[in-house]
Amino acid sequence: MTLFVDMDEVLADTYGAHVEIYNKEFNASLTLEECFGKEAWQCVPKEHQQSIKDHAWQIGFFKDLKVIPESQEVLAELNDKYEVYIASAAMQFPNSLKEKSDWLDEHFPFIPWQKRILCGHKFILKGDVLIDDRSYNLETFDGRSIMFSSPHNIYSNGFERANTWREIAEKLL
Repeated sequence: MTLFVDMDEVLADTYGAHVEIYNKEFNASLTLEECFGKEAWQCVPKEHQQSIKDHAWQIGFFKDLKVIPESQEVLAELNDKYEVYIASAAMQFPNSLKEKSDWLDEHFPFIPWQKRILCGHKFILKGDVLIDDRSYNLETFDGRSIMFSSPHNIYSNGFERANTWREIAEKLL
């Protein structure tokens, strides 16, 4: 079986990073719960929205992201059992390419560079399972789609859902 796993909001906590950077930058106290059902930039005053939109364009943003809990252990087990590929729309933020690759080297060294797909549209992926946080990627995938929960998609329906990597393990191991 071939599995494709997204990076941002599935392996790497980009949403939390946006909130953390925003709170430091504006001495604010925005919480993830306040963001349920929205993109992080939609949760702040209009005059601060561009700042959050600019985070991912900044060199260094993707370098030190926190790892989503239990993703390393479960992905290692999945990798022992299946063909696992990381599929990230890294081309959206060209500066992120090296940072994402370096981040994977550090946190997921068992996924070699040959199994990393840094692409644009994910509809080109042909395999059995896609684990992603974005409905537009899951809608176009011709296989089993699993939505990984993130604050922005908490109210989205229509997909098999996993809230944690332990739930992924229960579904696929």
